[in-house]
Amino acid sequence: MAATPTAVAHLLPFQPSLPHPSSSSPRDRTGAGHRREASYIACAKGIRGSPDDYHATLKALNSKGRTPRRSLGQHYMLNNDINEQLANAAGVKEGDVVLEIGPGTGSLTNVLIGAGATVLAIEKDPHMASIVTERFAETNQLKVLREDFVRCHIHSHISSFLASIESDMKPRYAKVVSNIPFNISTDVVKQILPMGDIFSEVVLLLQEETAVRLVASALRTSEYRPINIFVNFYSVPEYKFNVPRTNFFPQPNVDAAVVTFRLKKAADYPPVSSIRSFFSMVNSAFNGKRKMLRKSLQHLCTAVEIEKALEEVGLPATSRPGELTLDDFVKLHNLMVKD
Repeated sequence: MAATPTAVAHLLPFQPSLPHPSSSSPRDRTGAGHRREASYIACAKGIRGSPDDYHATLKALNSKGRTPRRSLGQHYMLNNDINEQLANAAGVKEGDVVLEIGPGTGSLTNVLIGAGATVLAIEKDPHMASIVTERFAETNQLKVLREDFVRCHIHSHISSFLASIESDMKPRYAKVVSNIPFNISTDVVKQILPMGDIFSEVVLLLQEETAVRLVASALRTSEYRPINIFVNFYSVPEYKFNVPRTNFFPQPNVDAAVVTFRLKKAADYPPVSSIRSFFSMVNSAFNGKRKMLRKSLQHLCTAVEIEKALEEVGLPATSRPGELTLDDFVKLHNLMVKD
């Protein structure tokens, strides 16, 4: 008989009891889904391992006596169906190169490798890096870098990694598929989205509130911020689905959600004369969020010139930043800033 959640939790001195995620799974565990969980994933060099589940993840953590560190935003996925949906959302297939940020025990890594991808994993916690390195030691489809993602030179790492792939069909672009620590979500988005020259698809499991703010924030709402302009400048974002908090250990205080970003190439960016000056103008506008633009942007032009530019864009002279779309900001910038 399979161990009960309570029995498994007993193995973990740092967590006396845990909710089991099966009751909140976004998929019915019958039919094809059940067969997938009962199947085995073929990895490189003939290594075979079963998909991770609730018990496997906790066992992996307990093998090192690890206590999840809230300071690192560590919340481990207990539901393999979610991992499969993350990989599916990115269309991961044989021969793909995938960047995974914070692989943890390797449950998502296992799915990515099983789909035929070669994975570059960035892990800050040396203990978790050891777990995932040891787990896939017999494969040639994983490289683990023990670095802090927000401080490492990811563009250089990925460029070198892509160049090192020996394949008749060497991929030109990599993908990002990650269940990232909630506390670095914005840093990851800001660092990755401008890299459309090396990444094609980005699929992230984020805190629900963050996911909604990045993708669904509308004009004239308190959640509409410069990050929305940034996201849409560099990508085509899409909110995919909610992930209940009961699917994680330790259970966070909020739900999560999966968001995809289809990255734009430089030729597809909005036509601004200078990206740097464009975002400088956007940030200045939102620094005085309640102020009219003719006041908050006076370090760029006179109030009269700003009003004239707004008029040419088709906006009232009393416009505030929360009332402008990405396209509005682009037009305003090109009228006001001459580089």
